[in-house]
Amino acid sequence: MITASDLPSINAHVASIESSQRGARGTSPAEALVRVLHLVNGEHFSGAERVQQLLGKNLPLFGVEPWFGCLKPGKFEACCGLDPSMVFTEEMRGRADLGVVARMTNRLRNNPPSLLHAHTPRSALVAGLLAKRLSVPWIYHVHSPTARDSTRAWINRVNDWVEGWALRSASHIITVSQSLRREMLKRGYSRHRLTKVANGVATQESISTLDRMEQREWRLGMVALIRPRKGIEVLLEAMKQIQQINPQVTLDVIGGFETEEYQREVLSMTERLNLGSHVHWQGFRQDVPSRIRELDALVLPSLFGEGMPMVVLEAMALGVPVVATKVEGTPEVVRHGIEGYLAEPRDASSLAAAILKMVDDRIEWHRLSANAWERQRELFSDRAMAENVSKVYRRTLKVL
Repeated sequence: MITASDLPSINAHVASIESSQRGARGTSPAEALVRVLHLVNGEHFSGAERVQQLLGKNLPLFGVEPWFGCLKPGKFEACCGLDPSMVFTEEMRGRADLGVVARMTNRLRNNPPSLLHAHTPRSALVAGLLAKRLSVPWIYHVHSPTARDSTRAWINRVNDWVEGWALRSASHIITVSQSLRREMLKRGYSRHRLTKVANGVATQESISTLDRMEQREWRLGMVALIRPRKGIEVLLEAMKQIQQINPQVTLDVIGGFETEEYQREVLSMTERLNLGSHVHWQGFRQDVPSRIRELDALVLPSLFGEGMPMVVLEAMALGVPVVATKVEGTPEVVRHGIEGYLAEPRDASSLAAAILKMVDDRIEWHRLSANAWERQRELFSDRAMAENVSKVYRRTLKVL
């Protein structure tokens, strides 16, 4: 856990990064360093946590010193790959444990951040109260539509209320997609408080499509924290239809299940559909990019709730085409017939048809791959994401 005695090492770490990178960044050496504490849940490590991780790695290039406070013990601290001095856990021992605010205040009082940056309704609640105690502004990052982020209606209602209550004191709101910006406008937030900052990932070397042109086997993959809104059941039904037409298509499922009960339900469905030899469960993996590189296509069959899926950007960065559903911000990234194919959500036949179109022609697949790789490099880089977030920080501090 980080303490006041750790702060000099944080400053030294960031100073060394700045010294080596100052010539490449767009900020002036004379600009004041912005110190930002990101408040995150920390329990899982999936799409939103990848955004946080990449901000941690890239914000120092733009004169920002980030560090991360986790409100739950879990995978973020273990998997983020950031300098240990940049990450700590101050556990919130339940949804009503607002004592975490006092503990955070004591931890930060002698060396407070320039501002706070929250990423979830839970962390927004803490950020709003903590910002008041520390007399600093705070920013909220909308990664998905809170009112329909899960299949549990009561959880959605609670989180939506908590988010709405907390955001009354937020200085600014970042949305990861245009669809989420429209969502927040409909909820009554002023356009002057909203900035869209598209998610981004690091550029990568593309897969060699020419090496696979003669292959008849097709390896699909789904990468996600497996929970009901991700649509794995629809994908399994689509795989059953596909096997009747092209039995050389297999599916790798990469990611852990949200609960053991849900895992049992999905595995039972797989057996019932007789897909055991065609669906391979790989579980939670830290080497996701290397797993995606082995795929011929990524499939994201989400039912709802996607802001701008990081896994789609990860696939495109590797030149892996995407088959996804027309959900929320996904069509802002994948254009039908250009970087991949889009299917109707909750429709196994539509998803199966899109996948079969993908695997029907290796030459067309080669074209989709090249388009996906070029689009990510042009529009969705991690550097651009961090630079645009840093601009929001500076505008916020300048206004105040």
